[in-house]
Amino acid sequence: MLLAVDTGNTETVIGLFDGATLLDHWRVSTNAERTSDEMALLIQEFLAFHGFSFDTDVAGLAVCSGVPRVTAALRDMSERYFGFPALVLEAGIRTGMPILYENPKDVAPDRIANAVGALDVFDPPLVIVDFSSTATIFDAITGKGEYLGGVIVPGIEIGLDAMVGRAAMLRDVELLEPRSVIGRNSQEAIQSGVVHGMGALIDGVVDRMAVELGSSTVVATGRLADLMEPFCERIEHVDPWLTLRGLRLIFEKNRT
Repeated sequence: MLLAVDTGNTETVIGLFDGATLLDHWRVSTNAERTSDEMALLIQEFLAFHGFSFDTDVAGLAVCSGVPRVTAALRDMSERYFGFPALVLEAGIRTGMPILYENPKDVAPDRIANAVGALDVFDPPLVIVDFSSTATIFDAITGKGEYLGGVIVPGIEIGLDAMVGRAAMLRDVELLEPRSVIGRNSQEAIQSGVVHGMGALIDGVVDRMAVELGSSTVVATGRLADLMEPFCERIEHVDPWLTLRGLRLIFEKNRT
């Protein structure tokens, strides 16, 4: 089986694959202070939920990470506990997808994994919207299956934290579907502003991207994709685990 690990600035998502089937997935806070031994203990506890052990059941580890210290810990963990090197999505790894960014090394690995995962299921051109905690990221894939570029805006939770942190009269609220656009109290007003405001932003950015890219299939991923999908007219498909699926495909392309 394959472990796929997607490490972002705020959260780390771990997926367990048996072939193309995602058996289970877990989400933890990203902590750059965790050692390789602590990472091994954490993953072993998750595997034990299914009765698995990385001593006998894990045959591969695929990683995309934007946090260098976590990347290093995962590399060390793989060598020490699995007995093989991790496949880390970085320069030199085969993806099967041309990258048209001015400097391809500037493209975050999770964006590449998302694109590869989406291209495996949907015909291009594509727009992928990734609702991560730190940023909401739009990626454009041309009709030829090339990674073209994208748009980055502050993430929903980052924006909410900044607003509440700077406004003395506003309190932190849970991100829930608002019952109406017009909030009847401060909590509802914030929830509506965040959800409907981001929905309008998503549709507006996708419309502008379509002017340059052409009519495209729009796929959403990330932890907040299911929450936001009903408020975005342009989102057609949702796959919260698109990054993990793309990682698995890239791992398969690089197997020896």
